[in-house]
Amino acid sequence: MGPTTPNDRLPITDRLLRSWLRCRRRAWLDLHGEASERLWTAHRSLQLEDQYRSFAALVPRRPRHGPGACAEGAEAVVGLRLRGPGPGGLELEAHPPLLQRVEGHSRWGGWAYRPVLARQGRRLTREHRLAMSFSGRLLARTQQGPVDHALVVAVSGGALEQERLALTPALERQLDGQLLRMGEELGAGPMPPLTTDRKKCTLCSWRGFCGREAAAEGHLSEVSGIGAKRRELLIELGLPRLADLAAADPEQLADALEVHGEQHREVAAQLVAQARVQRSGVPQRLGAGPALPELESAPGVLIYDIESDPDARDDFLHGFLRLERGSDGWGDADAAPYHPLMALYEHGEARLWLRLQRLLARYPGWPVLHYGETESLALVRLAQRQGATDAELEALRARCLDLHQRLKRHWLLPVNSYGLKAVAGWLGFQWSQKGVDGARCLLWWRQWRSGTASAPRGSHHLLRRIFRYNHDDGLATWRVAQWLLEQDSRS
Repeated sequence: MGPTTPNDRLPITDRLLRSWLRCRRRAWLDLHGEASERLWTAHRSLQLEDQYRSFAALVPRRPRHGPGACAEGAEAVVGLRLRGPGPGGLELEAHPPLLQRVEGHSRWGGWAYRPVLARQGRRLTREHRLAMSFSGRLLARTQQGPVDHALVVAVSGGALEQERLALTPALERQLDGQLLRMGEELGAGPMPPLTTDRKKCTLCSWRGFCGREAAAEGHLSEVSGIGAKRRELLIELGLPRLADLAAADPEQLADALEVHGEQHREVAAQLVAQARVQRSGVPQRLGAGPALPELESAPGVLIYDIESDPDARDDFLHGFLRLERGSDGWGDADAAPYHPLMALYEHGEARLWLRLQRLLARYPGWPVLHYGETESLALVRLAQRQGATDAELEALRARCLDLHQRLKRHWLLPVNSYGLKAVAGWLGFQWSQKGVDGARCLLWWRQWRSGTASAPRGSHHLLRRIFRYNHDDGLATWRVAQWLLEQDSRS
């Protein structure tokens, strides 16, 4: 792979601008990267699904297509390609997902159009504003009439939210600055370095390519517990790589970090220890005592995992694995009964809570094992909304065991993340559906709810895939618990 020259570069598109605003390296790879290095991500499909719902709520009738629809004054138009010159001799191209007719004047007659954006998230971002300014500029040139604002829409809680976004001269100047920098760096410049904050890399199709480079060079973002700000502080102290951090003196590092805040001093020793474990590949026990004493005498365990739609604040699946302890130890998790409890809007929360209560009551004294705080928080909040007493809530909290919390309290592992995928993967666990993550499971759920051409609403095929993923998450959770129990038995 390699950069193009200024003479043969492609136009700067609105999609490339969005990539640039998220990560300059991503935009460079979009232009010059090898297509075989791209990984599929469900995030783009979820965005398009959100966009479709928002636009359908705004314009119930099917939009018309192309410039001919604009000339006829269609209420909504898709499929229009906008082109025009940019600063510094750049060529710009936009493909606005929707144009809506408004009052005004254009080359088509006594009407004009404005661009419409479907917002993801709860607020407008810099990316949203600059992308709309980009489309508005090219639309004004095409329709030969001003575009002084765009419309931003989102469906939240079943209702359509609408917000006017003013396309101001100040926003235009910001856009020009970004476009000029894009022209310089993407036209002939080298590949930008890895981003300082790699938390959002899981959403990017280049995550595999960049992840291999980060691991090979010992990028500090590979050390669990180091984000963008902490990485900058360590680089300032002459510790730019994982190996440098592993070789550092914890006390000296704590003293050096103290000027930036007590919280940095407190984690210095932990960061050095984590880097050393990752460099050596050997896990390190923290302190004495068993990690899961509650399981020593428990007759069984309920392994609990939730699948959620965070934008809709919908925990749509509560999955349980029921694993008994026999006379010769714990049973085979692969053969353990799986209980998926679906939470459908039309059934209501009261019905879900009743089903959960019945399941929990059938197995008194069985701990509820989960990975991360999501499950326990969701379960307790659901119980609160359904009127559980203080005593019932306390018993529920006591019964829930957060495996992630116990693991971090008792062990340092040679992993760059303590998420379930990373830890269970380090232990050799494999999900039965390759390349599947929470985002793809969410996409399947939305497709199951709404239906697609290949899988109509209520498709058993999609539901089986959702259950299989949730079931695997439960098995992965138990694999981590097994490892902890094995280590406890050796101490």
